[in-house]
Amino acid sequence: MKRQRKTISYNPTRQVVRFPHLRDLSVIYEGRSEDIHVRPPDISQHGMFINTSRRFPEGSVLKLRFALTRTGIEITTRCEVRYCLAGVGIGVEFLNLPTKFARAIQNEIRKAGLGRG
Repeated sequence: MKRQRKTISYNPTRQVVRFPHLRDLSVIYEGRSEDIHVRPPDISQHGMFINTSRRFPEGSVLKLRFALTRTGIEITTRCEVRYCLAGVGIGVEFLNLPTKFARAIQNEIRKAGLGRG
């Protein structure tokens, strides 16, 4: 009897490539003055996933500050929590990220060999 092989097709669910390395990430929940413990996130030019055990309601606005690993460019921006995985982390979308910072993130991903083109 001839054995059939299953073919597995790769169907990425992300719209953009994410890069898993940043330095000095700081997260501030707007309207509060507490430190929030986070672990290194992955990032795209539209947002990032931040590993944290802290829960945030969807729609919460956070202030972010971080430095890109390869270029050292420091980025400060606001973001909105799009989803929260309890005990795992939060997915955030940048709000009004200046074009120069979006390009810097895109270049960082490209230098890491993860970008398209």
